[in-house]
Amino acid sequence: MKVHVIGLGLIGGSLALDIKREFPEAEIFGIDANEQHIEQAIKLGIISEAATIKDLAHADWVIVAIPVNYIAQLLPQILDNIGEHTIVFDAGSTKAAICKAVENHPKRRNFIAMHPIAGTEFSGPSAAITRLFNGKTNIICEVEKTAFKLQEKALTLFNAIGMRIRYMDPISHDTHIAYVSHLSHISSFMLGKTVIEKEKDERDIFDMAGSGFASTVRLAKSSPTTWASIFKENKTNVSQALQQYIANLQNFQQLLDSEDYNGMFDEMENTNRIKNILNGIN
Repeated sequence: MKVHVIGLGLIGGSLALDIKREFPEAEIFGIDANEQHIEQAIKLGIISEAATIKDLAHADWVIVAIPVNYIAQLLPQILDNIGEHTIVFDAGSTKAAICKAVENHPKRRNFIAMHPIAGTEFSGPSAAITRLFNGKTNIICEVEKTAFKLQEKALTLFNAIGMRIRYMDPISHDTHIAYVSHLSHISSFMLGKTVIEKEKDERDIFDMAGSGFASTVRLAKSSPTTWASIFKENKTNVSQALQQYIANLQNFQQLLDSEDYNGMFDEMENTNRIKNILNGIN
C-alpha cells in the first residue's frame, strides 16, 4: 500500500500515523510546500521520504490535508496525476467549494470529500498524534459520486482507525459547521484579543486566568493560516452565524444594563440543556 500525504500538519500527520499503525506494510510518502515539515515528518517517522505530484501515479491512497483555499485549487491537478484505482480524499473543514472544483473532472469517481471532526489547537508535523480520529465523526459529502468499490475500500480504512461515518450534502455541511466549529474559533480568538487589549500586564493574565478562561481561549492558539482560509471559504455562513451570536451577546448586555437578573438567569438556564446534548454525543 502506497500512501501519499499532501500537507504534513496535525491532520495529515495523524492520519499517516494511524494508517501505519493499522497497516504496517504501508509505505507513507509526503508532499509539503514547507521543506522543514518534510524534514520533521521524516525525523518523526511520519513518512519515509518526500514525493512530488508526479509520483501520485503510483499511489494507492492520496490524503489532501492542506488549507481549504488551496485544496480547491490543487485538487484538479492531483486528480490529473493519479492512477486508475487511486483513492483521493481531502480533510478540509469546508466542502462546497471543494466539491464544486472537481464536479466535472473525469476522475471525480476517485475522490471522496470528507471532513473528520477531530483536531487540537496545535499545528505542524510535531502536533501529529495517534488515535486522534478514534471515536470521532467523519462527514462524507456526495458519496454517490465516488465509485462504489473505492467507497468500500475507504470505509475499511475509516473503520480501522475508529471513525464514525455520517453522510451530508456539501451545502448543509458548510452551514452547520459554521455554527458548531467556525464560530467557536472566532469567539476564542476575539475573547483572547479582548483580554490582551485590556490586561496590559501579561503576569496578571497568567496569575488570574482560571480553567474556564483557559478552556475558552484554547482555540485561539490554533493556526491563523488555517483558520483565515476556512473563514474565507465559508464567508457567507460564518457571517450569518456571527450576526446571530452578536445579537445574543447584545441582548445579554441589555439584560445586564437594565438589571434584569431574572432574564439573565432564564437565558443561562435555557442554554444549560447544551450539556445534555453534548453528553449524548460523548
